[in-house]
Amino acid sequence: MTKTALITGSSSGIGKAIYETLKENGFKVYGISRENSEIICDLQDGIALEKKTKELLKTTDIDILVNCAGVGVFKPHEELSIKKIEELINVNLKAPIVLVNLVLRSLKKTKGHIINISSVEATKHSKFSALYTATKSGLRDFSLCLFEELRKSGVRVTNINPDITKTAFFDELGFKPADDKESYINSQDLAKNVLQIINSPFVVTDITVRAQKFAIRKR
Repeated sequence: MTKTALITGSSSGIGKAIYETLKENGFKVYGISRENSEIICDLQDGIALEKKTKELLKTTDIDILVNCAGVGVFKPHEELSIKKIEELINVNLKAPIVLVNLVLRSLKKTKGHIINISSVEATKHSKFSALYTATKSGLRDFSLCLFEELRKSGVRVTNINPDITKTAFFDELGFKPADDKESYINSQDLAKNVLQIINSPFVVTDITVRAQKFAIRKR
């Protein structure tokens, strides 16, 4: 039987790579993003997200939920606008929590799998990363608590903490991955890792994927 996946942030970066990898491997895939996806939705719009997700669930059971959409900012905290603070909290933390709430009954029915893409920043403490780390640490802890809650239901929960990954995520930031291929994660390789986790006979609850070297380029 064909399994169905729902993926946020599917139009670019890690989300797009996961979308394409699952589709190539026989999954029916629905993407959620602001453009170029089956479900067009701004994840900051909670009302629209609830409405469109419930519409999908009327006709579709979900086997895999991948919360991948994310935004970042790395600046002194006092320089952040309230709008930017709300954006990070809404996209990185609130939207995944809301989506799990909406889809969980379907996932219990299919004994499905929740995969949350957090960040290596959720495992450490970095300068100018207080807001971003707070949202990603929250997502990681949500995932780990949710696993304990859902063990008896048969629903799997996986949290992934990727290191610097070469995507458009860095386009508006003050730095980007260095050119050395050992200093960043390739999104296609990370997507293959996600597929392995889905197909694993055991549950991978929390995994951090690191680059061999640390190197960035300032703009």
